[in-house]
Amino acid sequence: MRKTLYIISLSTLVFSCTSQKNIKKNTYQVKKTTYQQKVASTQPNTTVAKPQITNERGAEFFTTNIGDASKNDNTISYGSIVSAKPNGYKVVKTYFPSVGQNFRQRYLILHYTVLPDDKSITVLTQQAVSSHYLVNNLPDNEIYQLVDENKRAYHAGVSSWRADKNLNDTSIGIEIVNMGYKADAMGNKVFEPFSDIQVKKIAALSQDIVKRYNIPATNVLAHADIAPFRKQDPGPQFPWKKLYEEYQIGMWYDEAAKQSFMVTAISDIETRYNEPSFIFLVQTALQKFGYGIDPSGKWDDATKKTIEALQYHFRPQVYNGVMDAETWAILQALVQKYPTK
Repeated sequence: MRKTLYIISLSTLVFSCTSQKNIKKNTYQVKKTTYQQKVASTQPNTTVAKPQITNERGAEFFTTNIGDASKNDNTISYGSIVSAKPNGYKVVKTYFPSVGQNFRQRYLILHYTVLPDDKSITVLTQQAVSSHYLVNNLPDNEIYQLVDENKRAYHAGVSSWRADKNLNDTSIGIEIVNMGYKADAMGNKVFEPFSDIQVKKIAALSQDIVKRYNIPATNVLAHADIAPFRKQDPGPQFPWKKLYEEYQIGMWYDEAAKQSFMVTAISDIETRYNEPSFIFLVQTALQKFGYGIDPSGKWDDATKKTIEALQYHFRPQVYNGVMDAETWAILQALVQKYPTK
């Protein structure tokens, strides 16, 4: 009897030890598998084929976009790739480029110089003001580049448009040789026109810049648009409508939309003009479109200059800074066509 019980106990012990040994083995394998999967998931994906970096005389370029264009991501380098050179280390481009990047150049700002050709060159190259390009007023095929597009030029100054400020940081500036304006006997500003030669140069240059950097129509602006309290350039003689219609550059309102707002605009001007609520409504519309104005409910100097800037760009026949019915209708048509995103 004792012998029988001894044999049963021994069998049970052997079975128990064998089972525990198997459990430990299985548990260890699960942990090992989990660890291996985790390590594999953190390894960089090097199987995706990327276009090669080109090399010209020691300068590197990446000329293909592999970013998501629908998100405005772009990996093209229009200039040579700039890299660090840390002492004692080598910077490699094994995983270059990251798809999550876009261009610094988001705005195109147009100016006039108020100087003739020779003096414009001197001031923009030798003093603390500059632009990326200068369009002369000569019968040639030359456009002067003054600043690398990858660098910040000093052309916009204190400026804002919609949610952005200090637009030197994010813009390309084009200066145009033009003498600006003179005051007539009545004190009215009389602006100098731009030559056909200049307009063609400006159009070709702007088309190239806008296309390469995918700059939206709402970001092609006058200096007066981004700094209306202190600037007038390039003024009402600048052919914004021509650039829009013939070259697809910048903004312009739809005539049908303007006409649809005219009836109520006339009524507003005739019956509500001096009401603070209406003035606030106009100021809010100016702000919503993009101008850096703080609504006050008063026809103050800041509002007058902002309306004047709007008229320079979109109603050049009248630029007195007074909100009349047509200007009010144009503003509403612009806000409708180019809403803030």
